[in-house]
Amino acid sequence: MPPSRTFPDGFAWGAATASYQIEGAVDADGRGPSIWDVFSHTPGRIRDGSTGDVACDHYHRWAADLDLAAQLGLDAYRFSIAWPRVIPDGDGDVNVRGLDFYDRLVDGLLERGIRPVATLYHWDLPQALEDRGGWAERSAADAFARYAQAVVDRLGDRVPQWITLNEPWVSAFVGYASGRHAPGRTNLRDALLASHHLLLAHARVMPILRTTEARVGVTLNVSHVLPLTDSPADRDAAELADEQVNGWFADPILRGSYPDRMAAWYGSLLDGIVRHGDLEAIHAPIDFIGLNYYVRTHVRAVRGDASSSDPMDVLPYRAELPDGVPTTAMGWPVEPDGLRDFLIAFSASHPHVPILITENGSAWDDTVAADGSVDDPERTAYLESHLVAVHEAIAAGVDVRGYFAWSLLDNFEWAEGYAKRFGIVHVDYPTQRRTPKASARRYAEIVAANAV
Repeated sequence: MPPSRTFPDGFAWGAATASYQIEGAVDADGRGPSIWDVFSHTPGRIRDGSTGDVACDHYHRWAADLDLAAQLGLDAYRFSIAWPRVIPDGDGDVNVRGLDFYDRLVDGLLERGIRPVATLYHWDLPQALEDRGGWAERSAADAFARYAQAVVDRLGDRVPQWITLNEPWVSAFVGYASGRHAPGRTNLRDALLASHHLLLAHARVMPILRTTEARVGVTLNVSHVLPLTDSPADRDAAELADEQVNGWFADPILRGSYPDRMAAWYGSLLDGIVRHGDLEAIHAPIDFIGLNYYVRTHVRAVRGDASSSDPMDVLPYRAELPDGVPTTAMGWPVEPDGLRDFLIAFSASHPHVPILITENGSAWDDTVAADGSVDDPERTAYLESHLVAVHEAIAAGVDVRGYFAWSLLDNFEWAEGYAKRFGIVHVDYPTQRRTPKASARRYAEIVAANAV
């Protein structure tokens, strides 16, 4: 057996979920439609033609799901709040029944000794706001602040940790440029507007969250970017890609400015977006940074294609897998050293910001055995190897405070529908039966030992 690697005292062990991916009950108790309701009901948008109408029915089964988290020994649970449950039309009347659900959820976590970690925005913008321009309109940030105030007024006395946004890069560039996610737009200018207004939304709610005693941060999706070859062109492309993938949101929040090269590359597309005082507000201090890490990205230089249906193809680089790299069911490379290397580099650039790994996990083609069990050795190996990488980063001096496995449950995997399973707990969707996988049992052992 390899030597045990012990994590620091107080290291947080958790799992993460997102509202639209698990809750279902899309028209229950006054909830309004989100952009994902409309997007998933649009033919051709979701790979298997499914929707999140029922998902894991967590809205009705939340207590049993929290029992599962407690049985795994988790001391933290990251969940998101559905904006259209709280304010169905985005900026109108507060729906008390929607807040009642999260009230029960937070109390249920505290009763089980699990710390609630609440994310205010995990992609489910009320459709009514999208109909008025969505994140491409500056007014969306004002509506977000009103929504946040309603949530904090109800839950702020009991939630010790808040995350303003989840993966705003995906919201902006996959939702408004590539169009592969809701709302399905394909306009690069809209994506740049959305990215800045998401950052403004983060800034607008920070003073609201600061009225509580909670710790406050934001979650960004990140990747360890490397050139595919050692050619000068590929190295240059990788530097630009790193600014776009990792710096476009981190730099305004942690440095008060957009990355120089990437901003220069966008040029006139940015005209009129940033107003006086915006970046100072966005640069407000945070207590931690949440990092969602799944893959290392290998980049090669290409000539940007302005004729492509995907506006992101205008960028002068492409991701390409090197030969021989194993991949998950999503086609994503499995290279755990990338997590260690990214953490070390990120910490060197931002040495005073504590880090939470707010998502890390993998999708595999799980098989249910005759006895109902689910053995998932690939996911277990992925989990262990990436936790070793986290431990190595901590040993190198990186201030990582916790790890949240993605995901507690198999769920609606956005544009992939239900075909891809990331959960450490298997969900049989027709019966809604939950079965902890072998990876869940292994994770529970790691949590109990505080070591891998």
